[in-house]
Amino acid sequence: MFFGEFEHALDAKGRLIIPAKFRELLGTSFVITRGMDGCIFGYPAERWATLQAQLDDLPLTRKDARAFVRFFYAAAAECELDKQGRVMIPATLRQYAKLEKQCVIVGVSDRFEIWGAEHWQQFETETAANFDDLAENLIDF
Repeated sequence: MFFGEFEHALDAKGRLIIPAKFRELLGTSFVITRGMDGCIFGYPAERWATLQAQLDDLPLTRKDARAFVRFFYAAAAECELDKQGRVMIPATLRQYAKLEKQCVIVGVSDRFEIWGAEHWQQFETETAANFDDLAENLIDF
C-alpha cells in the first residue's frame, strides 16, 4: 500500500527520485499517466492491468467513455527505475502536471501521485479547510 508524502527535486533531464518504500511496491516496471486534479498517477503493473480491464469494459458507444480512455491512455508511459531509484517523467506529463523543480510524491492506497510542489500546497490547503466536511459526507468510521 502506498502512503506518505515525500518531496524530491526534478533534475534537468526530467528524472525524479521515487521514495525507497514505493520502489519496493513497484517492482521492475510500472505505469504513469495523467491523473485527476492536475497530478500524475503511478500504478504498479498488476494494478494497471486491473484498471485496464475496467477501462476496457466501458462502452465504446459512449462519447465520454471514449474521451476519457483516449486521454488517459494517450499519456501513459511504462517506466523502469534507474540504479539511483529515479524515473524519467515524459515531457507531456511534466507539462500536464506543471512540474517544475520541486515535486511532491504522495501515496494514495493502490497508486502514487506526483504533484508540482506549489500545486500540492494549494490542494492541501484547500482540502484541509474542508476535511471535516469531506469525511462527514463520505465516511462512517
